[in-house]
Amino acid sequence: MEQGRPVAFVGLTGGMGSGKSTALAALSRLGADVISSDAVVHGLYESDQVRDAVVARFGPQVAPGGVVDRSAVARSAFATPQDRAWLEGLIWPLVRQAVAEWLIAARTRTPAPRAAVVEVPLLFEAGQEGIYDATIAVISDEALRRERAAARGHEAVDERAARQLTQEEKASRATYVARNDGTVDDLERELSAILVKLEA
Repeated sequence: MEQGRPVAFVGLTGGMGSGKSTALAALSRLGADVISSDAVVHGLYESDQVRDAVVARFGPQVAPGGVVDRSAVARSAFATPQDRAWLEGLIWPLVRQAVAEWLIAARTRTPAPRAAVVEVPLLFEAGQEGIYDATIAVISDEALRRERAAARGHEAVDERAARQLTQEEKASRATYVARNDGTVDDLERELSAILVKLEA
């Protein structure tokens, strides 16, 4: 049996441009173990299993030279609800498996991390909040958020945002809310206070 307090399993989410990746990096600096579901997906697309499956479904144009083009897969998958459901059915069980293995490692580490935090952009939309001990929503001023998303070259910001809950809805569902309107230090202070509550 593990000694001491159990390590909290936490889902981190937020809208496009809210600063989820910045928050995840800050939580890591503050002593949490962190993982990004997007990074896990990125790794999966480099596997033969996923590459072969998407090529069989969508055609060789989604993996030119044998390397999966994620934007090409997304265009194909979002063309129809059936294709999107197929892709999610392929990817998400593999992501869950990878995160479960990561969580076991985090919870058996010595010294224990302050929390085990997974960044999941569509956490509430996918109905996944029930698997976490707590959730954190990162929110920021709407104009600032759009500016950040556009600066990162996100095309179709409105179209992608339409598939997501509003910031207010995410905040109302989350256990904790972290505002990201100021500096990285400001955000880190907010997250530090949340970690203290998670450890209590």
